[in-house]
This record gives sequence, structure tokens and C-alpha cells, in this order.
Amino acid sequence: MAHQATPVRRARLGRALGPEPTAVSGAVLLLPGGDEVSGRRPSPMLATAAMRGVGRRLARAGRDEGVAAHVVHYRCRGWNGSEANLAQDATWAADEIVRRYGDVPVCLVGVGMGGRASLRAGGHEAVNSVLALAPWLPEEDVAATPEPVKQLVGRQVLIVHGTNDGRTDPELSFRLAARAKKANRDVCRFEVHADGHGLHQYRDEVLALAEDFVMGALFGRAVSRPVRDAFAAPPPLGLRMPLAAGFSPSRR
Repeated sequence: MAHQATPVRRARLGRALGPEPTAVSGAVLLLPGGDEVSGRRPSPMLATAAMRGVGRRLARAGRDEGVAAHVVHYRCRGWNGSEANLAQDATWAADEIVRRYGDVPVCLVGVGMGGRASLRAGGHEAVNSVLALAPWLPEEDVAATPEPVKQLVGRQVLIVHGTNDGRTDPELSFRLAARAKKANRDVCRFEVHADGHGLHQYRDEVLALAEDFVMGALFGRAVSRPVRDAFAAPPPLGLRMPLAAGFSPSRR
């Protein structure tokens, strides 16, 4: 019997969330969470479910401007050390957006380990903005190279983290934001007080903040005053901006 080669796993884009526009002028890539080390293939259904809320919110918000929102399905669920598999797949996905839609701005939206992937892949030439929700970041080690931030220069970057997150350390995202802010003034970070990793307690406010930021970054919509203030404020104020209850995007 002839030996059958193991099929090569490839990343792929899920179907566009919501009605796909006839003319795409901006794209959102949704990067689900993952594991620190794993060679297992992610569950497509679980990945889509985890990102469906924010993806559909952004697809509806940007329908008139021509936004295409896709979930990225990774080759495997692990970051896997120096392989940085999820970041590699995010970079592939940005290339695929350019292939499909041409020269359109891309926003990377990641949660957990996907948040780390969004930050790491933010240097792609098509990416103009990054939204990292409760990003998983490695513990700082003086003997190891710190998580890079120079690739974020020229991008608008928003990090959102719950102060009671028991799975990903909010202090680590603050420290990364502080380093990134030194290289790029267009970095801000919001804290969701008393919320956990899933940001469920203030989910409506987090979705509203995501819409406000992404629509402003991709299509030049005027953002709300809290977001403007967060970008303008010097550290640490603009990196510990509280997300107020009842937050909603400005239409002015």
C-alpha cells in the first residue's frame, strides 16, 4: 500500500460576517484565542462563536462604508514559542485580504492569545490599526527578548483589559502599552474595572468601544471624546483609561 502524505494544514478565512459588500473599502480580521503550546487544530465552530459578537457588530457598523469582517481559522491552536504560529497566520490572513480585496486598510482584532497575535502581526503593510482584547502576553524576563513593539509604529492601537482578569495579566498589557507609547503616540489602553477575562460584565460597553475605535481607524469617523482623550493623554493616564458604564460611540 502506498504511503499517504499527511495533508499540510493551512490557515483560512471564514466567510464574511453579515452581508458581504459589493465593494470592499476596509477589512477586519478577527483573531480568536489559543493556547501557549499546542499542535491541535482549533475547533472552527468554537473560534467563530467566540468572535461572532464583535465581528457582527463591526460588520453592521461598517456596512455602508464597505467593511468585510472575517474570522481567521488558524493552522493550530498554539503560539508555540518562537514559531509564533498564530502571528504567522494573522500575517497570512492580511496577505489574503490584499489578494482578495486589493489595497484596503485592515484592522486586526484579537482576544487572549489572538490579542498577542494582533499586536505581533500589526507591522503588516496593510494593517493600519490593532484592537487587542485581554491579550495574553508572556511574563517579562531579563534574559529573554521583550515582546516587540516597533512594528506598531504608524498604527492606531487600542488595548482593552479587565482589571480582574484571572487568565491574562492586565499589568503585562499595561507594561507593553507603555513601551509601545514611547515609540508610537497613537497607543491607548482602557481598563474595565472589576471585569474578568471574557469582559462579560460590561460587554455592551466593550462592543461600543470596539465599534468606535475600528470605524474611526478604518474609515476616518470621528471617535468619542474618551478615545480622543486616551490617545492624547500622557502615560499612565491614557493607558489606564476607565471604560465608563453606559459608554456608547459618538456620532458627532
